[in-house]
Amino acid sequence: MTATTELIALGGASAEASVLTRKPRQLLLAFFGEYVCDRYFEPLRAGVLLGVLEGAGVAASAVRTNLDRMVHSGMLERRRLGREIAFELTPHGNEVLRDASRRVNGPAPFDPQGEGWTLVTFSVPEDMRTLRHRLRAALTWSGFALLRDGLWIAPGAVDLVSVLDAAVPDLPPGSVSAFSASELDGFPMAEVVRVAWDVERIRAAHHEFIAHWDRDHETSDLPPLTARTLLVADWLALLRVDPRLPRQYMGGDWPADRSTEVYTTRHRELAFPAVREFARLVG
Repeated sequence: MTATTELIALGGASAEASVLTRKPRQLLLAFFGEYVCDRYFEPLRAGVLLGVLEGAGVAASAVRTNLDRMVHSGMLERRRLGREIAFELTPHGNEVLRDASRRVNGPAPFDPQGEGWTLVTFSVPEDMRTLRHRLRAALTWSGFALLRDGLWIAPGAVDLVSVLDAAVPDLPPGSVSAFSASELDGFPMAEVVRVAWDVERIRAAHHEFIAHWDRDHETSDLPPLTARTLLVADWLALLRVDPRLPRQYMGGDWPADRSTEVYTTRHRELAFPAVREFARLVG
C-alpha cells in the first residue's frame, strides 16, 4: 500500500522543494493518472513510457528503476508482451489515481471544502514507521499541517474517512481521533494560519508555476504528450503545496485563481495533440 504515499508525496519531493523539481516517479504517476486510469485498459509497453519521459530528460535506467518500485509497492503489475515488458495499473493503483483526480480536475482546487477547521491527532506504534509515514503523507495531501506536537489542522470540513480509506486502510483501530472546530472570539485564526503554514512559500510556489507555464515557448520544443505529462506533474506538486486556506487569510493578490487559469488553458491546448500522440504510440 505504499503506492498511495508515492502519489500523495509526489515522488518524495520535500516540503521545501520547488514545484518544478520533477522526479521520475512523479512523472510516471502523472502520466498514468492522465492517460491510463479509467482510459486505457491494455498493458502499456515500457517503450512508450521510456519515450515519453526521455523527452523530459529522464534516463531510461531511472524510468525502469521507478517502474520496478511501483510494481513492488502495488501500484503496477508487470506483463510480458512477446519480447517486450508492459505495465498496467492494479485495482489499487486505479483507486489511488481516481481518488487524486477529484482534486486535480476539480473546479475549485484551492478553495476549502466547507466551513471551519478539521483537527486530527493520531498515535501509531514505533514499530509501524512506514504506516506513520503514509498517514502523514495522506494528511499533507488533504491540506493538513502540524500545528503543535501531535495535533494536525486543515481548513474546511475534510472528509477524513474517505482520505484514510483510500490512503491508509490498514490503520489500527482507534489510532486516529478527529474533530471539527471553529474560530473563537479572542483567538484569531489568522495567527494559527501563520504558525501552521508558510504562506509566503505557498505564494512563491504559485508564482513559480505561473511563470513557467504562462509562456508559449515553454512547451514548443517538447512532444505534446511529454509536455502535458510535465504540466500535470507540476500541477500535482502545486496542489500538494497549497492546503486550500480561506482567502481572507491570504491577501487580495492571492495568485491561486491565476494558477488555475494557466493550468486549465495549457491543459486544454495540449489535450488533442497529446491524445493523438498517445494513440499513435500505443497503436
